[in-house]
Amino acid sequence: MRLPQLFAHRAERMKASEIRELLKLLDQPDIISFAGGIPDPAYFPRQAFADAMVTATSEQAASVALQYSTSEGYTPLRDWIVQHMATLGVRCTRDNVLITAGSQQALDYLGKLFIDKDDTALVGWPTYLGALGAFNAYEPRYDRLDPADNRSPEDIVADAEAAGGRVKFAYLSPDFANPTGVTLSVEERRGILSRAKAMDCAIIEDAAYQSLRYTGQSVPPILALEMQETGDIDACRTIYLGSFSKTLAPGLRVGWAVAAKPVISQLVLTKQAADLQTATINQIAVAEVARSVFDSHVETLREVYGARLQAMLKSLDAHMPDGISWTKPEGGMFVWVTLPKGMDGAELLKSALEARVAFVPGGAFYADGSNANTLRLNFSMSPAAKIEEGIARLGEVIKGAL
Repeated sequence: MRLPQLFAHRAERMKASEIRELLKLLDQPDIISFAGGIPDPAYFPRQAFADAMVTATSEQAASVALQYSTSEGYTPLRDWIVQHMATLGVRCTRDNVLITAGSQQALDYLGKLFIDKDDTALVGWPTYLGALGAFNAYEPRYDRLDPADNRSPEDIVADAEAAGGRVKFAYLSPDFANPTGVTLSVEERRGILSRAKAMDCAIIEDAAYQSLRYTGQSVPPILALEMQETGDIDACRTIYLGSFSKTLAPGLRVGWAVAAKPVISQLVLTKQAADLQTATINQIAVAEVARSVFDSHVETLREVYGARLQAMLKSLDAHMPDGISWTKPEGGMFVWVTLPKGMDGAELLKSALEARVAFVPGGAFYADGSNANTLRLNFSMSPAAKIEEGIARLGEVIKGAL
């Protein structure tokens, strides 16, 4: 007997993440890697976490930190998130907050909660690869979410119904999106909100990079814009996902969802069936560190990563041949490069690895695998000198492929 014969059909839609595979390259010190989407561990607030763990495991706190806890999450952390969301223009209570094992877990829960087979999920073209991985198991149909799309909401709904389902949600990362680094304007966010209303679908606002702005003016979250219209978070269709992975520490796997109470209540039931709760000791540690150093630590990251972004943009200007274009983000961790038509980022990677430089081919970020002539570059992990050397190597590889 071969057990794989018993796997559900949905297992066929579960694919290995190209990014997770490429992360293995980080163990090879001679490769300059622009492949990851991870924070630089040199800037983890190590001492703050060391102090927080001492507090969490003290005689007074250990009975809470090492015990089962509520599925909703550690109350002081939820209260900190309520205060944080208020600074973004979102007024909510702790009953609107669920702590998750990273925002990635929230994406899986939302896929499970919303998607029936053949329902339509609207996503960017390209979009976050991890979101596709989270949704794929629930067998959706994907359609394009494009702020400049000329199609009417009625046409999108009709296409979804013709495919045998409904439009369930629009998924997007409006601030410094992974993989493009692009940020949506207020007008574009309001346009997405208006179209979602017309289609009567949810919005999943993935705000993993929202705090990492280096230049330009901050833009209100879609949830904040919707609350300006409704005046009540419990009347909103937007589900906001936040994460401490890009700001404090990804290894602790602590993120959050903020939404109307009926959505949070159903997500709580989903979490109870999955893992009962996010690790209490991790939540306590994050709550202590967020309370003590979040704002100052984020300012440090903005200074460091902002300088690295400018180093990458300068290096691209200096070393890329004609016919290559790239985004110019104001924050986040990524620059998106478009190659001439006919070039294949996956094939280019093979040559790049021979030159000891790595990136993520762009085709993986498209739900239909199209637009192979793209690639994603990460700048958060490399100091300026290494960025300069890596982009110079990549420029030579591209010139050789033209």
